Amino acid sequence: MKSRFVTSLIGVFCVVLSTSATAEKLTIERLFSAPSLVGEKPRSLRFAPGDNYLSYLKGSEANPDRYDLWLYDIKKAEHKKLVAANDLTSSSQELSEEEKARRERQRISGTGIIEYSWSNNGDAILFPYNGDIFYYSVKSTEVKRLTETEAFETDARLSPKGKFVSFIRNQNLFYIDLASGKETAVTTEGGGLVKYGMAEFVAQEEMKRMTGYWWSPDESAIALTRVDESPVPVATRTEIYADEVKVIKQRYPFAGADNVNIDLGVYHLGDERTKWLGLDELGDGYLARVNWLNDSERLSYQWQSRDQQQLALRLFNVDTEQQNVLVEETSDTWINLHNDLYFLEDNNHFIWASERSGYKHLYLYRLDGSLIRQLTSGDWMVDELEAVDESSGILYFTARRKSPLERHLYRAQLNSGSSNNPTQITEREGMHDVEFSSTFHRYIDTFSSPEQPVQVSLHGPTGERQAWLLENSIDKNHPLAKYMRDWRYPEFGELTAEDGQTLYYKMTKPTGFDKTQKYPVMVYVYGGPGAQRVTKSWGNHFVQYMAQQGFIVFTLDNRGSDNRGKAFEAPIYKNMGSPEVTDQVTGATFLKSLPYVDGSRIGIYGHSYGGYMTLMAMFKAPEHFKAGVSGAPVTDWRLYDTHYTERFMGMPDEGENYEAASVFPYADGLKGDLLMYHGMADDNVLFTHSTKLYKQLQDNEQSFEMMNYPGKKHSINGRHTKTHLYSMIAQFFQQTIGEQ
Repeated sequence: MKSRFVTSLIGVFCVVLSTSATAEKLTIERLFSAPSLVGEKPRSLRFAPGDNYLSYLKGSEANPDRYDLWLYDIKKAEHKKLVAANDLTSSSQELSEEEKARRERQRISGTGIIEYSWSNNGDAILFPYNGDIFYYSVKSTEVKRLTETEAFETDARLSPKGKFVSFIRNQNLFYIDLASGKETAVTTEGGGLVKYGMAEFVAQEEMKRMTGYWWSPDESAIALTRVDESPVPVATRTEIYADEVKVIKQRYPFAGADNVNIDLGVYHLGDERTKWLGLDELGDGYLARVNWLNDSERLSYQWQSRDQQQLALRLFNVDTEQQNVLVEETSDTWINLHNDLYFLEDNNHFIWASERSGYKHLYLYRLDGSLIRQLTSGDWMVDELEAVDESSGILYFTARRKSPLERHLYRAQLNSGSSNNPTQITEREGMHDVEFSSTFHRYIDTFSSPEQPVQVSLHGPTGERQAWLLENSIDKNHPLAKYMRDWRYPEFGELTAEDGQTLYYKMTKPTGFDKTQKYPVMVYVYGGPGAQRVTKSWGNHFVQYMAQQGFIVFTLDNRGSDNRGKAFEAPIYKNMGSPEVTDQVTGATFLKSLPYVDGSRIGIYGHSYGGYMTLMAMFKAPEHFKAGVSGAPVTDWRLYDTHYTERFMGMPDEGENYEAASVFPYADGLKGDLLMYHGMADDNVLFTHSTKLYKQLQDNEQSFEMMNYPGKKHSINGRHTKTHLYSMIAQFFQQTIGEQ
């Protein structure tokens, strides 16, 4: 480690800047202190059945990371705290290892009440806390503790009609009859390598399927998984904490290795028996999604082939035990999973999403699998099917029709032909995330733009605003007010990729920008599939901080990025780390052409896939990038998991593409300054990725810097840790490419 950096690590990692009576500049420490710079944003906003209330979670003023349960009375326009986390137990919150891993997969941080669900009639709310389950009665305003065991209950849920509460304990599925208080074990054989009703690692991390059980609408049955992890290889790794070292034997499905054995069953509450479907007969693959039909007689599930080039929507009749395939999607690259399956109330029709046209769109089918019509079409992407109002024949969806950089709410007719011109409901330019009520009379709009931090508002079905839940206007009392003098807003632009496709970028210029001066640039990158960084939304505060320190901050979404269609994604197939770097070089070349950019002072920073991109850019294009910060990077795709890696790279034994996509063949190309960091308890991108590269760079006698975080997982959470992390990154760039 270079001596200048050792010196910079002494003392507190925060940059204290001069202030005036009317304005201040951001400090790193301020980025992670309370209250939030964008206001007190609620989370998990949901309508109560009946549309009279909105529920949400919000942190306290003293501790914004500790969440309480709140209610908004729509008629009275009043907010009320229902349950304070501190009132539930006197002991501090402790999480089981399983729950810690589950929250890491969900990217949930914070403490207190993290999850909750409403009863079907809106008279109660269920929530887990500190390993037990609590039941809040809206009428009596009392909280009842349903479990009090040494074991940790997770994935707690109310049944559809509110008669039962189900949960996972010790890798088995249980439910409680709320009327009698009787607890019933659906399974008893779970433990060790066998789990019932739980989602396996790749289902949680890569398929975004966070559960392994599903109630039938009439509460007569529960569909559940049986997961056997015994085929999965054991990865022996260490989790290094500040005061101890744990040796962990983790079942980790490395690319090309065996996955879990998984089966799907239907448990009948009446006779307490389970019928297993025998998914092993379908061959090597993945259980991606499970959905009941409204009649509770039929169960659908989506089966994805191991190479992820086939996806079958299958239907299982619970009574006859017959199965048939409703839809089968195929691709010569890969198929993206979605959550847009909707069965109509008549039990004879369903809506399905597909990218068969090159863009994700919605289709209406009969239950025999025959296509009726395409519901949306065009060279743009549907984000999500938000709601279907069957009584009026209207479907609501969010999409990128106006621009790939904006998300808007649209409506279209269910019973008309292909809609090239749906009605746009949201108007303000930016990103809209919506949640409809069960009656479709209202929706919540969570909105932001480059000029407006997150706002939450209540709207009628045609878009008229009925109330602010969080107006978040930047007035004189707003937490941002004293920083606005130096606040920088991004500019958006377009470049052209090698294959002629449009590349979008955004650029944030420094405070006091002078076009006659030469500025350093920090390229802020992710670059991986399934993500998009260039959108017209409120920006990253670290980007703002770096702009206020005299840096231009530049972000470009390269080929492979999300929400642009299959043709834009496909170039990375069996070719990761090549077209993405080519596009980032296109961005760097553009930057060098600007009269106010110092082309010899361009750095690059990213985390996870962005960490991988930083390394590939520094190794393969050292003439463009003088300095780089690589966080928790993948360095060898053979060390990453099956579902993610094989989707884009195929199997490791199919050719030399894995070696070409790893960073190691190019490591001797490193010319500039490199800083790497990693969490020392990372169970997603294992710490081995970084240590393996540390060793090669050391063997090559190449200089680099490193920072490893004891006890931290992939997300590197914790306020003090993040303050340290971003201070370190800022100082690194100041010392390597900052003012000369």
